[in-house]
Amino acid sequence: MDLRTWLLDSHADLNTKLLGSVMHQVPIESWQVQADGGGSSITWLVLHLARHHDLALTTAIRDHAPLFELHRADLGLADTGPGVGLPEREDPAISALVGADALTAFAVAVFESSANWLDGLSAMALDTVPDTARRLEQHAHLPVDSFDWLYRMWSGKTVGWFVQWPVIGHGNAHVGEAISVRNRLGFSPF
Repeated sequence: MDLRTWLLDSHADLNTKLLGSVMHQVPIESWQVQADGGGSSITWLVLHLARHHDLALTTAIRDHAPLFELHRADLGLADTGPGVGLPEREDPAISALVGADALTAFAVAVFESSANWLDGLSAMALDTVPDTARRLEQHAHLPVDSFDWLYRMWSGKTVGWFVQWPVIGHGNAHVGEAISVRNRLGFSPF
């Protein structure tokens, strides 16, 4: 199996796990529940995962405004700052604003857009180093001083790294976390 095929398969598997093992298993009315009185809710985990995925592929790699901007109002986040959903720690006030249908539409749009882009990906492009700082400032309007951790983590990285870490690695970490939340909420299918 070549790297491109592995990336496509891993991306598709991540999407299947998120939708099939979490979002379709947990009733919508439980998406904002923080299991055991703490940790992250399904709503936060999906928002956070989709925001990073979107920023990595749509903005850092492809040099476009994040898809999030097209979904921001529907998500109930029109009046929030540019970095909403990016921190690891959940903000319950933000999660409370997000509706399940809009969140599902956003996550599906992110996965469909990135799958289409990955399908045309050339192996040669994987070694390209995008101008991440300019793209995050110009398209996502993330101030360097407020998001220095993201700029440090993403600067100087290759396209291959972005696909392997912020999309697939980070995505799988949070899908695993969401599966744990699902189970602690009592919705394990097993």
